[in-house]
Amino acid sequence: MARKTPEINSSSMADIAFLLLIFFLVTTTMDVDTGIYKKLPAIPEDEQQNDDVKVKKRNVLSILVNRNNELLVNGEVLSISELRDKTKEFFLNPTNSETLPEKGLKNVPYFGDVMVSKGLISLQNDRGTQYATYIRVQDELVAASRELRDDKSAQQWGKKYAELDVDQQAAVRKYVPVQISEAEPRNTGGK
Repeated sequence: MARKTPEINSSSMADIAFLLLIFFLVTTTMDVDTGIYKKLPAIPEDEQQNDDVKVKKRNVLSILVNRNNELLVNGEVLSISELRDKTKEFFLNPTNSETLPEKGLKNVPYFGDVMVSKGLISLQNDRGTQYATYIRVQDELVAASRELRDDKSAQQWGKKYAELDVDQQAAVRKYVPVQISEAEPRNTGGK
């Protein structure tokens, strides 16, 4: 007589699989703080929306990135690796050049009366620009800003900008105001 093999009871298998799924969903961490931190300007009031701000051409560092990921900085072709030094030179204007931004006398806490750059960065990308290039350009501009602020902080207090208290950081930001205006991407390369 042949023995019948007993079947495995699988009635609770679905419950166990469901519990494992919930366990992994609950214990898995999600990395949510990725991306670029940007603080957008407030919406201007109705009477301010039609006022165009007039900025002298010498006070603008114009950066154009085409769909081939090439940089044109104030009419000069540059590599991304040269952008940081160009940006720092633009804001510092060490020789008081007529082609670099003007400086205006400003009273800054902790520093007194100092000459502050009136420079502004205008950044525009092509719609075909690769995201990696966009990020590298942003990184270089932020790095230039950080280095300029670290230099002023070191001159005044012998510390890096990040080590200063809130009031000192505000003073350094007034002394080194790095403003970036980012225009909407456009199709400059066709297609």
